[in-house]
Amino acid sequence: MTKQLKKIVALLFWLIPLPLLADFDHSQWSYLLEQHVKQIDGWGVTRVNYAGMLADRSSLRDYLDDLAEIDRGVFNSWPESDQLAFLINTYNAWTIELILTEYPDIDSIREFGFLFWSPWRRKSVSLFGEQVSLNDIEHRMIRGWDKYNEPRIHFAVNCAAIGCPALRAEAYEGYRLDQQLEDATRLFLSDRRRNYFANNQLFVSRIFDWYEEDFQQGWIGVNSVGEFLARYADVLDLDSGMATALMDGKLRIRHLRYDWRLNRTP
Repeated sequence: MTKQLKKIVALLFWLIPLPLLADFDHSQWSYLLEQHVKQIDGWGVTRVNYAGMLADRSSLRDYLDDLAEIDRGVFNSWPESDQLAFLINTYNAWTIELILTEYPDIDSIREFGFLFWSPWRRKSVSLFGEQVSLNDIEHRMIRGWDKYNEPRIHFAVNCAAIGCPALRAEAYEGYRLDQQLEDATRLFLSDRRRNYFANNQLFVSRIFDWYEEDFQQGWIGVNSVGEFLARYADVLDLDSGMATALMDGKLRIRHLRYDWRLNRTP
């Protein structure tokens, strides 16, 4: 490489914005989760120590401010796995912040509103230079941009309720997102209080009812809730015959009631 070419490369290095050269740093969020998300039993279920989060709220606010500073153009330059990890972390962190605005005088996230003024519709999130809602992040961006096609996000996005899949005690990271999503999915499906076989029927979380269409989009060849669940037959303790029945739509699927109580530590 000639001296002139080296100078040009060096100049370009300093002209390119830092976020284009490196992934967003989620370590601050990871630290907060490690400190305040506790596993409470052998099923991989977690609860949040909201009192601890409240004590560290300034650190949470710093992280939310860092999220808000990311330009949409910079975001679009990242690999899709980094984009998706960023959006999942943003949703989860802002959900914690929402709870902290009323904690400890709150027993469920649903206490924030009703009908068209639900907590998920509030334009309280600063992102990409605008005010958006949690619904915007989940439905308009993660599900609605039509580029991620990742049904396992439903086991990563956390709505601060006991019925939700566990809030992970670490941030999601693009470089290992697939492994993290797979782990979160398997942990959730292994919980026999939320997913179990009885009386020739498979009882599962209402997530599979609310978001049925997301399991019909051809993710790694999966085109139905039954096919998705059959892929995890081992985790659900289903034998090969049951798995085949699921694949063929011949095993009845029932949806359990959702527990909206706050996922706080006991």
